[in-house]
Amino acid sequence: MTIAKYLKPTESELEILQILWTKGTATVREVHEELAATKDVGYTTTLKLMQIMHEKGLVKRDDSMRTHIYQAAVNKEKTQKHLLGKMIDNLFGGSPTQLVIQALGEHKASAEEIEKIQALLNQMKTK
Repeated sequence: MTIAKYLKPTESELEILQILWTKGTATVREVHEELAATKDVGYTTTLKLMQIMHEKGLVKRDDSMRTHIYQAAVNKEKTQKHLLGKMIDNLFGGSPTQLVIQALGEHKASAEEIEKIQALLNQMKTK
C-alpha cells in the first residue's frame, strides 16, 4: 500500500490512533472509554470507526478471541511527517517558516521547548 493511500485518517481516526499509539493494543471498549473521557461519543460509533479504520488499513485487528484486539497499523512518526507535509503544502503554501511563525506566534512554548527549537536551529545552521 502506498503512503498516500493509507495515510488519510480523519480527525476522529487520528484520536483513535493516538490512543493505540500510546497503549500499543486495545479493545474497542478500552478505546471508547478513553474517547468518552473527553467527548460525547457512543460505543457503536467507536466500533464502526475502528471497523472502517481496519478496512482502510489504519489498524490491525486480532480476532482470534471473542474480544477483538486492535493496534495501529501505521507508524506514528511517518503519519505525522506525511500529514505535516500535506498541511505545509496546502495551508502554508509550502513554507515551513510560515508554519513555525504561526505555531510559535499563537501558542506559548515553554523554556524547555524553546531550547529544543534553538538547538535544532543551531544544528541546521551547521549542516
